[in-house]
Amino acid sequence: MSISPYEAVTIGGLMCSVTDRTLWLPAKKWVREQSPAASLLCRVGSGQATYHRFEPREKQHQITYGKRMIMAKYQPDAAISWLSGREIRQHGYFGGEVTTLNLLAHTCCHEFAHLLQHVSGQRYRGSVHNRHFYKILDELHASGGAEATRRHLAREAEMAGVSLPDEQMQPPDTRQLMANWAVGDVVAFGAGKRQLEGRIIRVNRKTCTVEGTGPCRGLRYRVPVVLLSALAD
Repeated sequence: MSISPYEAVTIGGLMCSVTDRTLWLPAKKWVREQSPAASLLCRVGSGQATYHRFEPREKQHQITYGKRMIMAKYQPDAAISWLSGREIRQHGYFGGEVTTLNLLAHTCCHEFAHLLQHVSGQRYRGSVHNRHFYKILDELHASGGAEATRRHLAREAEMAGVSLPDEQMQPPDTRQLMANWAVGDVVAFGAGKRQLEGRIIRVNRKTCTVEGTGPCRGLRYRVPVVLLSALAD
């Protein structure tokens, strides 16, 4: 299933609303005890980037949900590469089931966990997804906060008339995908300003070794096959 950019922005707005009412409101008193006058602004970005950051001058936490991230989480081949999908499977969040609804609800929890991590003083340069972060994320799921986020997001989507599939995604057949690539193929991976280009020099069991070309010349990358796209040579 795919959705339009307009639908993705609509869903992003629902994620912002649910984050504010379901996650921020119950935590606001505690956050302000640690950081007086702290506030939260949620927004929908035009690209793929999804992140939390803190503006110390305004004492404002900002969470951005990327429009293209939302669109990708409707596509099994793309969704499998996101950290949110790996966290759901590896930590057993939402019963370990990777669905579009679970991915987007978990994304809200993931970014809000970064907010709580920052307030707790446990976010460090070079150590963002550390044990402190996952303790907070585990607690959001164990406390029922994540399930409430999932439930409210599903309800808001239904009321807005937008589809949030809750059928478990089947991982792509890696062997079939590997058959599409050969040594010498010119490929791209990444997205937007972070898109990289290169030529395949080795086909491995689940990845391809890519030698960078153009601005990436001199670098080598081991890229999961699901992230590759073809470029004209």
